[in-house]
Amino acid sequence: MRLINWLLAPAVLGVMVAVPAQARPRDDALSSAIRCGGVADSRQWLDCYYGAAQPVRAALGLGSALPAQIALAASPPAGGAPRDETVRTEVVSAAAACMRVTDDRPWLDCYYTAAAPMRAQLGLSTPQTAARPAPQQFASAPPPQPLAVAPAPTPGMPLTPPPMPKKVGIFGGLFTELKPIVRDMPMQSYVMEKNGSFTVTLIDGQVWEQAPEDQVYHPARWRREAAEMRVTIRPDSMHTYVLMISGEDYYYKVHRIR
Repeated sequence: MRLINWLLAPAVLGVMVAVPAQARPRDDALSSAIRCGGVADSRQWLDCYYGAAQPVRAALGLGSALPAQIALAASPPAGGAPRDETVRTEVVSAAAACMRVTDDRPWLDCYYTAAAPMRAQLGLSTPQTAARPAPQQFASAPPPQPLAVAPAPTPGMPLTPPPMPKKVGIFGGLFTELKPIVRDMPMQSYVMEKNGSFTVTLIDGQVWEQAPEDQVYHPARWRREAAEMRVTIRPDSMHTYVLMISGEDYYYKVHRIR
């Protein structure tokens, strides 16, 4: 076992014993992420880290990680000195701290967000907030502020986008289902990038873009006309929002750009 694995082991085991003693997909995911420590190239290590989350994705019924990522996590290649070990330690330590999150879907969000330092190191797009959960933060997190639902536009009136949504506490979405800020609103248009990421414009002028961390494992595959798609957006944990399309079982992490 490489040095990085020994350095991380006490922190990871400390978190694991603090949670219920039962086999869970997230335990398998974190163990696989630690085994990725032998991968020398940092970009390949990041793919291995993403592939390690596959047990949780499967348990949640989400689409699979990329086949190459899953293969890396199943059998991480060894050889050569691992690069950026300090950054890797930061990422995996943050992922270990995510074990204190109760439900698997918020845990998965926390796990992916923990990779932000390595994405920044590699010059890749990064999420807005890196995950750093701690027990005292869960105990003292303030209740979320109520957010108004965006009103439907009045026929014949000019469309003016509502104000940008206010941010709620970093862990607000973990404890309560926050009300949508957009509810069943028709889509005006959308732009799909080659990698499946999207930018959506609603009929009232709001513009929402898929979050960078969501693009890695949840590309959109829309084929319908924009006018046929109705959008609901609600706040989620860690200053994020999720977008849902009528008639779909998936949801996407997004942020508003206008």
